[in-house]
Amino acid sequence: MSKPSLARGTRDFGPETMVKRNFIFDQIKKVYQKFGFQPLETPAIENLSVLMGKYGEEGDQLLFKILNSGDFAKDLTSDDLSAGSKSMLRKVSEKGLKYDLTVPFARYVVMNRHALAMPFKRYQIQPVWRADRPQKGRYREFYQCDADVVGTDSLLCEAEIVAMLHEIFENLGLKEFTIKINNRKILSGITETIGAKGKEVELCVAIDKLDKIGKEKVEEELLQRGFTAENIKELQPLFSLSVSQTELFENLKTWLKDSEIGILGVNELEAIWQLVDSLGVENPKIAFDPSLARGLSYYTGAIFEVKALGVSIGSISGGGRYDNLTGTFGMPGLSGVGISLGVDRIFDVMEELNIFPTEISGSRTKVMVTNFGPDTLAKSLEILTLLRKENINAEIYPEDSKIKKQFEYADKKQIPFVIILGSEEIEKEIYNLKDMKTGEQVSINKTQLLEKLHV
Repeated sequence: MSKPSLARGTRDFGPETMVKRNFIFDQIKKVYQKFGFQPLETPAIENLSVLMGKYGEEGDQLLFKILNSGDFAKDLTSDDLSAGSKSMLRKVSEKGLKYDLTVPFARYVVMNRHALAMPFKRYQIQPVWRADRPQKGRYREFYQCDADVVGTDSLLCEAEIVAMLHEIFENLGLKEFTIKINNRKILSGITETIGAKGKEVELCVAIDKLDKIGKEKVEEELLQRGFTAENIKELQPLFSLSVSQTELFENLKTWLKDSEIGILGVNELEAIWQLVDSLGVENPKIAFDPSLARGLSYYTGAIFEVKALGVSIGSISGGGRYDNLTGTFGMPGLSGVGISLGVDRIFDVMEELNIFPTEISGSRTKVMVTNFGPDTLAKSLEILTLLRKENINAEIYPEDSKIKKQFEYADKKQIPFVIILGSEEIEKEIYNLKDMKTGEQVSINKTQLLEKLHV
């Protein structure tokens, strides 16, 4: 007999955890719908032809591939074995688990383009899978909560994403966070200005470590990555950019004045800042981060990343503008922008900060009705039915048992109230209601009972 175990990087979620996770899902879904996004689901399994090549070389390595059914190795030859895993892959595997929700969404849009009203706004809450090395805040199976708009290049969409993120985190009680924003065009402009055109990824990998290792070590790493001393000299304005919003954009425009694409990126960022202000976001928690370069394999404009402050976990959300993701599926030129929230990381952050509401409304049984056998069962079921009609979460103890055992059950499930309904209570037409937290017990009539449980 084998010992039961979980695959590394995956988890079970018991009732207590699911109550909290559903709270997060509900708050996110509520805001997404408020901003006009419609629900969508796509299959867990996608053809590898859909997934491969969309996430960069590292992403391709992290895709979970599914072996073909039956004798998956029947078509392999000795030459295939000699050529290595990449050559073998196309013969043994045609499908994989989806790596994110964005690429399957792009596939869906192309396949259903004639039926969709453009711009198309959708939200999607589903698990994704990555063959990553498991560690705290990083799992092999995890949920993403995406919201995307395709069919428009309006920067109002980026601004609405910022407003939406503020509202979601406010509803979750997460007050200390920063929405980091960059623009792929600015990254292109910087490399163009310093004479290292096309080396955005190498630049960002190095300057992302600025806070950890300091300016001198970053410059050393840039030299190791093939940048020249002249490149680094031209990069110096990056290390002294003003944090003041007005001065920041002016400094960037001055520095990148000879790069047309760089200036375009600065103008886009400035417009987003102004639109966020017009949307009434008070004290927006947004900051320009020139080292931000997530998903460069398909992002073309604004790039977002949300970092919770005061916790050990990394980013809890990310996204950006992609101008031609659908082009790989034969529908070029369809611009889109989206955001993805990592529920698993948000959960860990909220646990670390201890900010889950003490009582999460509508998620648990509020009252349990006792069961003392055939003589009282009819009346117990009568009040149980009434409670449910009144939209009060209620259950009955399923067996005729001693009251101590029934109390222990309610206490273990953290049910706050128990209605004790024995023959004496039925005769007097009263209900004994016990508060399981305080131990207080009151005898009340039906009207009083409903009033108390509706609070």
